[in-house]
Amino acid sequence: MEYEEYKKLYDSLNRPDDVRRFIENGYDHRLIETLYTQKTSRDVKKRFHSVKQKAPILLREWKKGRTLMEIADRNRFPPILIAMLIFQEDGASRKRFWEFIRSPELLESPQTAEEVREVVKNDLVYSPVADERHKERGVWGETLLQDWLNGQSITYRTENDLRGGDGQKTPDCLLDEPMTYDGKKICWIESKASFGDNVEFRLNSRKQLCPYTQLFGPGLVVYWTGCLDDLECPPDVYVSDVSVLEKKLGKLTE
Repeated sequence: MEYEEYKKLYDSLNRPDDVRRFIENGYDHRLIETLYTQKTSRDVKKRFHSVKQKAPILLREWKKGRTLMEIADRNRFPPILIAMLIFQEDGASRKRFWEFIRSPELLESPQTAEEVREVVKNDLVYSPVADERHKERGVWGETLLQDWLNGQSITYRTENDLRGGDGQKTPDCLLDEPMTYDGKKICWIESKASFGDNVEFRLNSRKQLCPYTQLFGPGLVVYWTGCLDDLECPPDVYVSDVSVLEKKLGKLTE
């Protein structure tokens, strides 16, 4: 994806209604949901401490009659996280709070239970449903990758096959024999259900991709929901999006 289009989408995704609008206008739902999730998560990392410091004020506002959603909207913060800060400030443990999120009927107050249902419905990043969608995207990407390799009769070991007790980082698919992708040697392929923008790619490179090159040699990362066209790749790391499915790996000739 060209940076200009990515920037337009990223800058426009500020509320759940924006997500629904772009999807209704024909954008792929996985792409839009992923961009919104990444943008929201990054904002939370930057602002969580400052918002948490306001927890006593947030609790007072709620006690005075403002709803959890109203407080979340006023603070431009995910509603479930706002509810968590308020409930914890009011004495609830984190474990108990998540029990309320999963089962609002456990709350004594019907009004509070309804407010919790409302924040769950309107949180596209931190709700149990959002978590399930995130997991589903991960499985979807890994299935695409394995079906693509299986269709070419290429053998490999998966992360589960490789996982041991030594804590060593392992890619999603370690090829049994090195292959070529676009004429470049690769030994492993990593599947990502996230969008490969500069922030995400730098993080993935530092934590996973570069360590893989040191352990296993050069490899390929596939961002199934899309990636920027002009990512600066570290040595021995190559990038693709879903268009990888239109290609085939080649035999390595030394």
